[in-house]
Amino acid sequence: MDMNIQKYLAFVKTYEYGSFTKAAEVLNYSQSGISRMVNDLEREWNILLLERGRSGVHLTSGGLTLLPYAQSICNEYYRLRTQIDELHGLQSGIIRIGTFSSVATHWLPNIIGEFQKCYPNIDYELLLGDYSEIENWIIQGRVDCGFLRLPTQLDLDTIFLEQDRLLVILPQDHPLAEAEHFPVQSLCEYPFLLLEKGGKAEISEIFEQCGIKPNVYFTTWDDYAIMSMVESGLGISILPELILHRNPYHIIAKELEIPAYRKVGLAMRDKKSVPQAVSRFLDYLEYRHANESK
Repeated sequence: MDMNIQKYLAFVKTYEYGSFTKAAEVLNYSQSGISRMVNDLEREWNILLLERGRSGVHLTSGGLTLLPYAQSICNEYYRLRTQIDELHGLQSGIIRIGTFSSVATHWLPNIIGEFQKCYPNIDYELLLGDYSEIENWIIQGRVDCGFLRLPTQLDLDTIFLEQDRLLVILPQDHPLAEAEHFPVQSLCEYPFLLLEKGGKAEISEIFEQCGIKPNVYFTTWDDYAIMSMVESGLGISILPELILHRNPYHIIAKELEIPAYRKVGLAMRDKKSVPQAVSRFLDYLEYRHANESK
């Protein structure tokens, strides 16, 4: 592979993952190799791109200016690789997927495992984020497709996959632990731990639809942190059922008296123009969903 491309990838991935170590894992290099490539790029351009510190790496003003150009070069490189793979038939390729933690933890291992039986030489790159980050990655071309809540905020091609219940989670000794359903008004009576980051997600929409204002004690996009805090008796929360599969915490999940759901799907910029490897992956997901729905 052209070394300049590797230097651009080292710079972009170090920024995206926030550290040389994580970028090295993704690109299959040593940490010192990634650091050296970024240093070489900085010397070639005579510009400091990244500030190194104890909390990780951060873009300098020069790095911020040049990052979009480096990202564009990397995206074009991925497209070039995809076209070469397609000329050789679908023997190899890479699928870049944006996802959130519950899908990455509970869906993707099985999905990729089954897909690999037919296409064993396809590689995968997963980027974890929230809904708005994943939508932006799709638009920017940083990922080929992304798992999202439907409908999407932006105009994207989508495939509906599953309706996921939203359940109230409680500590085991909660006064309403034995209730058949959790009363909506009771959401305001206890400290609430909100699963959210950036813009409003489906849980805030439940509050708006019901005309209630809970006492939000803590906000995070880390569903496991919320489960741990609920187990410790610090409050209650609402989480998607998907993340509660095989959860290791001593908590109770209750359906609301007015059932709530989120629709989960896969989104991409233009389904007709995705690379061949991604197209086969989409076909597999649609086939899988159709058979599970029967």
